[in-house]
Amino acid sequence: MYKRFIKRILDIIFSLIAFPFWLIILLILAPIIYLEDKGPVFYKSIRLGKNGKPFTMYKFRSMKMNAPDIRNLDGSTYNSDDDPRLTKIGRLMRKTSLDETPQFINILLGDMSLIGPRPDLVEQRMFYDKNDERKLEVRPGITGYNQAYYRNAVPWKQRIQHDIYYIDNMSFWLDLKIIFKTVISVLKHKNVYMEQKENNSLVAGNDN
Repeated sequence: MYKRFIKRILDIIFSLIAFPFWLIILLILAPIIYLEDKGPVFYKSIRLGKNGKPFTMYKFRSMKMNAPDIRNLDGSTYNSDDDPRLTKIGRLMRKTSLDETPQFINILLGDMSLIGPRPDLVEQRMFYDKNDERKLEVRPGITGYNQAYYRNAVPWKQRIQHDIYYIDNMSFWLDLKIIFKTVISVLKHKNVYMEQKENNSLVAGNDN
């Protein structure tokens, strides 16, 4: 019952309550993002949704215009505290996760949930093992079990295993714990970036 109906109802209620506060964040951040390099405020990325259906995910743009898309060898996006592609405001948004807040729009559209696995890029599906496909059984989330407890401190494949653990143990109380843990992790700026190893990334297009 919770997984099929109650969770979706709570997502809508929470998003409607949060939306006016997000509009205030938008009014503050939008001119700063635009004035830094005269680029668009939002970044749109095609991601894998429930049952593998692609959808457009929204974020505040945190990178400079025409920044190259640097990927790790497993297909996941490269991130680092000293990434020269980040704008000044983008670096702050990454640390505080404010760049993810436009995804309240995705929740209201039915593409995402407040709590769930973080959505992968469409091309990352080619790196999935058979069991990894289970990640696509539920709507992806703005935050999730992995983001609350590990953020970017573990490899992508390990994150998928955490996602599957969440799917198998999904409950209202687990979601509540994830929300509180996420707030603590964000306030402490904990595990924002994954420790990078040499020669583990490649350039592939554009990303923000």
